[in-house]
Amino acid sequence: MKAGVVILNYNTKDYLRQFLPGLLASCEGLDAGVYVADNASEDGSQEYLQSHFPQVPVIQLEKNFGFTGGYNRALKMIEADYYLLINSDIEVPEGWLRPLLEWMDTHPQCGACGPKFLSWHQRDTFEYAGAAGGLVDRYGYPFCRGRILQKIEKDHGQYDEPADVLWVSGACLLVRASVWKALGGLDERFFAHMEEIDLCWKMQLRGWKVTVVPQSKVYHIGGGTLPNESPFKLRLNFRNNLLLLENNLPSTLHSRFRTRLRILTRMCLDGLSALVYLFKGKGSFFRAVVQAHREYRRLRTPGEMLEKARRPEGLYRGWIVPIGLFGKK
Repeated sequence: MKAGVVILNYNTKDYLRQFLPGLLASCEGLDAGVYVADNASEDGSQEYLQSHFPQVPVIQLEKNFGFTGGYNRALKMIEADYYLLINSDIEVPEGWLRPLLEWMDTHPQCGACGPKFLSWHQRDTFEYAGAAGGLVDRYGYPFCRGRILQKIEKDHGQYDEPADVLWVSGACLLVRASVWKALGGLDERFFAHMEEIDLCWKMQLRGWKVTVVPQSKVYHIGGGTLPNESPFKLRLNFRNNLLLLENNLPSTLHSRFRTRLRILTRMCLDGLSALVYLFKGKGSFFRAVVQAHREYRRLRTPGEMLEKARRPEGLYRGWIVPIGLFGKK
């Protein structure tokens, strides 16, 4: 099988009802199999799939392992040249998958690629989580071509050429299976959020490319599992940002001292963010940042120093936050 298309589901039965039929139809005629990996959902997802989509294999996991653990376990059970990770809250148009497969077939140095992400709610506007490919600034803040902080562009075709980027959103990500296996899949310390950035960064350090292929596009609802106002989601983002830097900066900067200085600076910036939350009366957000730093200290391990690391594409040398807030470089 060329591609294993895998939805990781956790209590999103309504999205499966809405979008799975279109996904199945779009894969007809391609050497691609569609699977659902279920993270011990409690909303009747398994029963719904069994009664309405008996042709779809379901990989039943015994508990919620998160995005990282769920995919790591599910993909071990699938033999394919490529793995396509896709969220349940994505609508795919006809013909979306073929450009991604053709790109990987004709670009053997590409370890992963993904589509252009448009908003399901505003279909002429980029979607927050992925837009037209992702980058990371010097302090680990992710942003996208087409989205900086909360500023999101309309799609006028300005990013319609394939481009090498640092990361493509895990909401729809095609990965070369051999590269996935060589890297050991996703880092399970992340649980969810930014794990795909970590994976793509690791790929690039080892010589693989990560590319956005805008000839493919998908429409993403976003926030299907965790709402944006969730303190838990905020905690994951702050914690995983630090783990991301810990994992990848040593080889990128070629100096552990520079890595520690960069991470300490980021932690100070996090502290300022926590104070802003506190002054705004968002005590749960303040506590989420504090807990994120505690968890980071407990989970951190020194990142690997590669002797011949390739400098990744998509690393912005400046700090993106002032640009996002004030529009000035």
